[in-house]
Amino acid sequence: MTLTKEDINLFIEAVQSVSTYDFSDYSIKSFTRRIEKIVSDNNFDINTLIKKIKKSDKYLEEIVKEITVNTTELFRDPQMWQVFAKIVQNNYSSKDKIKIWHAGCSTGQEVYSLQILMHQLGLFDKTEVYASDINEDVLNVARSGKYKYRDISEYVENFNEALKDLPKEKRRFEFSDYIDINKRRDVIKIKSFLTKKPNFFKHDLVNDKNLTDIKFDIIMCRNVLIYFNHDLQNKIFEFFHDNLDKNGSLVIGRHEGILGPISNKFKKKETIYIKKEVSLY
Repeated sequence: MTLTKEDINLFIEAVQSVSTYDFSDYSIKSFTRRIEKIVSDNNFDINTLIKKIKKSDKYLEEIVKEITVNTTELFRDPQMWQVFAKIVQNNYSSKDKIKIWHAGCSTGQEVYSLQILMHQLGLFDKTEVYASDINEDVLNVARSGKYKYRDISEYVENFNEALKDLPKEKRRFEFSDYIDINKRRDVIKIKSFLTKKPNFFKHDLVNDKNLTDIKFDIIMCRNVLIYFNHDLQNKIFEFFHDNLDKNGSLVIGRHEGILGPISNKFKKKETIYIKKEVSLY
């Protein structure tokens, strides 16, 4: 089913009238595709969808989860992890505490990827990890650390590629040291010493402030901002900049980038943006 811009605006206004969710600055193309899929899968029109979300808060939450669902994997884009491993060693290894926020963490694979990297680098005990998403269902998956066994070959390949440049003394652990496997149930589970570390919480990047009141050394937000329009992206980049500590790193997705005046506040390396120090002169 093809929806018009007017249809989408009516839906957005309806959501705003009954909740704090604001989708007005989402990328219109990707947002429209998601709403079209919802009405098509349910075999009703946009007016029926609007009536249903106005009638039931529970149903509205279900629709929001469908709109905001994201996909991820362990050590996605291994080249980024190769570069980031060097940045972590150079910029943060001497710190007493390394404060990390995964914003839009989805099902948690990148939360555990970074913890595994920190463990390989001997920095795991220094990390203080926070992870958030707007979708409570994916947060529950992230908390469990359970994923499909059938994906393991891809995960192992990513792991080996991502960490191949580490010196031998840093490669004391294999991927199998970080997971438990249950082939019968088609499940791999991240080891408990990793799942116990993160503080998971629900957070809306569009409307919520930094709920931790912490300045972070690392903020990871990959393949989330691609769904926002340019103005909202810049708003979020300013928000992240304000909540990064001195020389803090913002890691975004391969198909995302910082444009305009805000880009002058960062130094760029691959998809990693390091907060510049402010000159006093």
